[in-house]
Amino acid sequence: MTSPFEDLLPATQRALLYRVAVAQAEGRAPSFVAAVEREGQLVWVGSRSSVDGHEPDADTQYRIGSITKTFTAVLVLRLRDEGLLDLNDPLEKHLPGTGVGDVTIAQLLGHSAGLSAETPAPWWERTPGSLRPGLADVLGDQSRMHPVGRRHHYSNPGYALLGSLIEALRGASWENVLRREILEPLAMHRTTTQPRAPHAGGWAVHPWADVMLPEPSEDLGLMAPAGQLWSTAADLCRFAAFLAEGDDRVLSAVSVREMRTPSVPPEAGEWDSGYGLGLQIVRKDGRTLVGHTGSLPGFVAALWVSVDDGVAAVALSNVTSGPLTGTVAADLVRIVAEAEPRIPEPWRPLPEVDHELLELTGPWYWGTYSFGLRLLADRGVELQSMRGGGRGSRFSAEADGTWTGLEGYYAGETLRVVRRENGSVSHLDLGSFVFTREPYEPGTAVPGGVDKEGWRGLQV
Repeated sequence: MTSPFEDLLPATQRALLYRVAVAQAEGRAPSFVAAVEREGQLVWVGSRSSVDGHEPDADTQYRIGSITKTFTAVLVLRLRDEGLLDLNDPLEKHLPGTGVGDVTIAQLLGHSAGLSAETPAPWWERTPGSLRPGLADVLGDQSRMHPVGRRHHYSNPGYALLGSLIEALRGASWENVLRREILEPLAMHRTTTQPRAPHAGGWAVHPWADVMLPEPSEDLGLMAPAGQLWSTAADLCRFAAFLAEGDDRVLSAVSVREMRTPSVPPEAGEWDSGYGLGLQIVRKDGRTLVGHTGSLPGFVAALWVSVDDGVAAVALSNVTSGPLTGTVAADLVRIVAEAEPRIPEPWRPLPEVDHELLELTGPWYWGTYSFGLRLLADRGVELQSMRGGGRGSRFSAEADGTWTGLEGYYAGETLRVVRRENGSVSHLDLGSFVFTREPYEPGTAVPGGVDKEGWRGLQV
């Protein structure tokens, strides 16, 4: 049955179109196209153009610049999941002779390898890749800018190294691996390394006059994994849905969630933004957005996903500078999420009752701090402060009867039930923290013991 809520409301659609129209007009863009994906479906496309009757649509190709990096990162995570590498492996283990082989694959993915932001001159984005035939030409003589692993420093050459790593381990070109492992499974048939009609041409708009200059479009060679791709609004919405939920044909939901997790601390003064593994992470309008922005001469692009809202947006324009596609895409997500908030799934009881687990629910105390434990699906549990704030987490069940923390302070920590000789529950142990049924309950393994005289009133 078709849901009556699949289409956006007319007022929402008008607000989206208004935002795109303002972006195109104020950004002085030859053309601008945007799209919104909700719950895995393309639900809106809007565009504006300086040429009457020639607005782009969801099938028109634009260069997407550094959004390409996210695709490259997915290919690396696939290699990890197949056991062909570990993210903590030094690059030298799989791609010897680069001169920077001590950096790890994870550091390259998260831009913490300390490498330079750009290649040696001439600027790689506006010159043919044939000028840089080897990785030594990409890295240059002064590729080290910062101590390895100490700070986030965006590096385009770092993703050229990752592209070469993929080719070395797959025995095929980055382009062919990309097509076979991501584009074909996700039906992204309009995403290519070279433009295919219909596609936009890249333009520069004079900063002080309403006149334009065509921008060159170069094959980037070894730098292709950092920014080569052309794509469409429709294809990128398919990719956005994958970044929200994962797809076992490409990458599991668990591995995609790992990509969305910050890999290094943000730079000072940038606490509202970070970087995962091939994904930018920003906080805007009270929500977390993951995705990537991109630019190459003649083009700017952005893709943002709000996983919690089930909404993603893409913004593409064919101009070197002007429209802030990252801001526009974030605004499109906000407009939909606020005007048409996600409708929660109906509450349903658990499929079966495990009485042994049911007995664990209710209040627990860490010292004098009160917590409540409740059951979740698939034998998971949740432990949360009963006074608001404080440390809490959801925990996934393990085969040995323990649970593993999924978030916050307890992420990765083990929660286990400690029983007495007679089988009754003594306490919960969470990473050495003891949770008892009563505050400082006598006869349990409270660290430091419990005073023999117990609780008392005011001593006069």
